[in-house]
Amino acid sequence: MSSSKSTLKNAWPYQQDRMNLPVADLETAVPFYETMLGFRVILRSETPHQSAVLERDGIQIGLAENGGDPEQDGCFFEVDDVEKMLAEVNAAGFDKVSPDFQQQKYGDVTWKVLFVVAPDGLCYSFGERQN
Repeated sequence: MSSSKSTLKNAWPYQQDRMNLPVADLETAVPFYETMLGFRVILRSETPHQSAVLERDGIQIGLAENGGDPEQDGCFFEVDDVEKMLAEVNAAGFDKVSPDFQQQKYGDVTWKVLFVVAPDGLCYSFGERQN
């Protein structure tokens, strides 16, 4: 594992299920996750609809052509270093990222947060715990 990459530590879906994130077209969605976010496809399925399970750092998410609205879903990822995550995404050539590291408080934890909206419409937050 290269030290120039951020490590995913956890993932929480915005809706109910991070293993069933809606995309309109799986084949056009997957390359973004592989190229820009460093995931790899570990499983594909045709039933009940086209879907794929992607993995990075032991964290899995699933994309599915399930008819859901991608603009209403996504995941919050806990990362060890949000600035490395930004550098990684930028180095991969993706520039539609908000490098405005907002401090957000959830419960008693403050997070330094980066937002990435995938071309499929799903929104992702990458957060690093702040002391």
